[in-house]
Amino acid sequence: MPPAATPRRRLFAVLVVLAAVIYVADLVTKTVALRTLEGQAPHVVIPDVLQFRLIFNSGAAFSIGTGMTFVFTLIAAGVVVAIVRTARKLGSRGWAFALGLLLGGALGNLTDRLLRYPSGLGRPTQLQGHVVDFIEVLPGHFPVIDYFPVFNIADSAIVCGGILAVILAWRNVQIDGSKEVAKDE
Repeated sequence: MPPAATPRRRLFAVLVVLAAVIYVADLVTKTVALRTLEGQAPHVVIPDVLQFRLIFNSGAAFSIGTGMTFVFTLIAAGVVVAIVRTARKLGSRGWAFALGLLLGGALGNLTDRLLRYPSGLGRPTQLQGHVVDFIEVLPGHFPVIDYFPVFNIADSAIVCGGILAVILAWRNVQIDGSKEVAKDE
């Protein structure tokens, strides 16, 4: 086994374990939300700061593109494939975390789009399931805009993974762990 193979395998394992934890946490919390919040008024956890309110989102954040569920399903599937392909070059712990967060989140929302109403096995509508969202912060009190979108664990993981990826790219950290050095011209 080449010397670089063992660290790459460990980093790949970090990515897979983190993605699995995010995926399972997302599925469990969505199941709990469906069982406890469906048909109920929002559950206020901290007044004016945090509440749980169940919604079914056929679009993206802020319900953008609600008629394009099929497109979002294909994009999520493409993201999953891209992450799995990219993971073969993994040599950075930071990128292992970023890709693990992105993969877990993408799989969580992709599962909703594939299996939740109105999609699902045996139903005539495929690839158009609605994502279960239930976490709402600053309800009705968000600055600049009237509301912050209701979200879920998968959405949080995607945002955190995206922020980490931007930071790593800004610091010139490559997927393989090398650091790109700017050449003075």
